Amino acid sequence: MTPLKILRATRVAPMALMLAVGTLGTAPVLWPRPAMAEGPASVADLAERLAGAVVNISTSRSAAGSGSGRVPMPKLPEGSPLQDFFDDFFQEQPEEERTPRPAQSLGSGFVIDAEEGIVVTNNHVISGADEIVVNFSDGGKLDAELLGVDTKTDIAVLKVDASKRTLQEVPFGNSDAMRIGDWVMAIGNPFGLGGTVTVGIVSARNREIGSGPYDDFIQTDAAINRGNSGGPLFNMNGEVIGINTAIISPTGGSIGIGFSIPSTLAVNVVDQLREFGETRRGWLGVRIQEVTDEIAESLGMQKAAGAMVSGVIEGGPIDNGSIMPGDVIIRFDGKDIEHMRDLPRIVAESPVGKDVAVTIVRKGEEQTVQVKLGRLEDSEKLASAETKDDAAEGEEGPVSSASVLGMHLAALDDEARDRFEISADVSGVVINEIDADSVAAEKGVAPGDVIVEIAQATVSTPKEALDRLEELKSQGRRNALLMLASKTGELRFVTLRMD
Repeated sequence: MTPLKILRATRVAPMALMLAVGTLGTAPVLWPRPAMAEGPASVADLAERLAGAVVNISTSRSAAGSGSGRVPMPKLPEGSPLQDFFDDFFQEQPEEERTPRPAQSLGSGFVIDAEEGIVVTNNHVISGADEIVVNFSDGGKLDAELLGVDTKTDIAVLKVDASKRTLQEVPFGNSDAMRIGDWVMAIGNPFGLGGTVTVGIVSARNREIGSGPYDDFIQTDAAINRGNSGGPLFNMNGEVIGINTAIISPTGGSIGIGFSIPSTLAVNVVDQLREFGETRRGWLGVRIQEVTDEIAESLGMQKAAGAMVSGVIEGGPIDNGSIMPGDVIIRFDGKDIEHMRDLPRIVAESPVGKDVAVTIVRKGEEQTVQVKLGRLEDSEKLASAETKDDAAEGEEGPVSSASVLGMHLAALDDEARDRFEISADVSGVVINEIDADSVAAEKGVAPGDVIVEIAQATVSTPKEALDRLEELKSQGRRNALLMLASKTGELRFVTLRMD
């Protein structure tokens, strides 16, 4: 076959044709040239129309550390004639000059309701702030009130006094309608440079980056840098189809791999934060694990898909035998569950109290059961109470198992070693099960992992693990550093939130 020659006709219309001539028969081969193949001619009109709704978020908080704004005394060469002068000056600084200095951070956001003054941004942009200020593109600024945050999706909703200035708003669009290759535009505040516009495409969808239980990010090559967090990702109709939240970069700058929270996930969270000041997610009350090829084959399934139920939470919505350990959930409320990680997100997006149809595979047969969803936040209270009960039990006798931070712990005995194929030289406390919506699941902790140390203290029983975590909480610690061992003894560190 001779090489194809590609001839480009003069572009006279968006659907101009490209002609390829080769040895594919006697007739030339024709195919349509994609519209906008070289990108949009200009996004100037679109950027000008949207820029006023994109804001910069500045925050301030008391500086950590010594809590003193006192200027440190410089080191002088030994015997310096200035030593006495510096000693007098730095030792006699007035007390009022030693006040804490505010630490500031900058991020991005956007107005979604001009009448009510509602602004959306990332939780990590405003986390721990004592003061939040919304800065507008014309130089104006307004103090903001925090309506609510959701740490699981990294979304925060703010409110400003809309009576003090005229606001411009932008609408949410449908991120599910976006295709890989569609053009997108980001506007934000990278490195404090407000009103920066970048353009790229949707590089991928449904990305999981290990940031939380509901990972389902849009990946884009539109340049996103530090300071873009909380800013909008627009489609070419000027609708927000994503909230820019993370990048992959060895340098801190853009390398063309950025991630946005899809609007279909964000809208429900934003609406709940506006109405209730908190999220109210659906809860099924199961512990789940991935369906491997071996599990699928043993259950007579055609392919490895769905989420396998490894445990049912006592007191939860399905603690009635409707769904049992060993069942595989393959469809929830009409939506297919392709991977284990799909289930927590779909359940969480469902209304609390809704009756849903759940399709399961039980002993090789498909069945459909009806389930009334509980509330995820109630499950967290239940887990907290369970932990307290376990701790109280420890006062009366030995604790052979415990539940904490979504991890169900047990002694590393011969039975556990056989079950998880744990090497004989691994010691610690084995994790039997993981709650799907827990902080441990967010960090990739899995059943069969062994806790070797907690905050550099060795633990060998569930009670020691509970006691160590309670000790950290009593010290005011918000995070616990765990050293985990795999079944073969490979070690890794994981930090889990305790608040």
